[in-house]
Amino acid sequence: MYDVRETFQAASAEEVLELLEARPGAVLVAGGTDVMIRLKKRKLKDAVLIGLQKVSELQGVSLEPDGALCIGAGCTFAELEQHELLLKCVPMLAAACHQVGSPQIREMATIGGNLCNGAVSADSAPALYALDAELEVLSRSGVRRIPVCGFHTGPGKTVLGAGDLLLRIRIPRASYEGHGGCYLKFGQRNAMEISTLGCAVNVALTEDRTRIRQAAVAYGVAAPVPVRCYETEARLAGMEAGGEALRVLRTTVLSQLSPRDSWRASRELREQLVRELGCRALRQAIQQAGGEMA
Repeated sequence: MYDVRETFQAASAEEVLELLEARPGAVLVAGGTDVMIRLKKRKLKDAVLIGLQKVSELQGVSLEPDGALCIGAGCTFAELEQHELLLKCVPMLAAACHQVGSPQIREMATIGGNLCNGAVSADSAPALYALDAELEVLSRSGVRRIPVCGFHTGPGKTVLGAGDLLLRIRIPRASYEGHGGCYLKFGQRNAMEISTLGCAVNVALTEDRTRIRQAAVAYGVAAPVPVRCYETEARLAGMEAGGEALRVLRTTVLSQLSPRDSWRASRELREQLVRELGCRALRQAIQQAGGEMA
């Protein structure tokens, strides 16, 4: 049924690198939810598949001594949506994981695959962008860290090279401690829907909880790649946590995005969603941070 030439099951990250080096063009398979679609549609032919399910270096969620939250690239969305550390430190990301596909998909699909697939509709991407996550990538040269903002280079494309393996996602303590966040997604259905538009907002307030000290605003499916709205963030910093902040977001974000027409939604609808979801997410993020909308 599928055009597969060889399959391998790697037992370690080092073995993955060896297999990639020995078989150029081989495809890594974690959950396989995207790979199987490509095989079924004959977009992969004479494929060589390398399974990652038994690679222990890709598993687990932990806190490092400096407080950074580390998530193995092979963790499934079902694991992450209910993980104690995510619910405590980054509930926005846990909520985004809960909105991926169906329960059956979440049991198989991994957060690393969601990122490396390069899909602009990836639900995990806006939340990770708003959290200033870093990606730990292994190659023959060793481990390097790549900021997630800039990881995607185009639809279905990332900065990863042929011999690279995403090991972990690292969220710095400064990006979540004392912050409130919210991820909102719009789709034509309430469940099992690919995102028409997604928005994540991460906010830190001043000590008296009346002003925005820092804000991060990120969108998915609002441009060819996930996008951070840095101009809007700069405008929001120092503003009172109230209606004027919502107005600033509503009137500035579109200049940093490029929503398009597609069979899922018109450009006009996406522009409306950019404003509406952004304002709703900002309001909820402020409330999650302990503030009240003035």
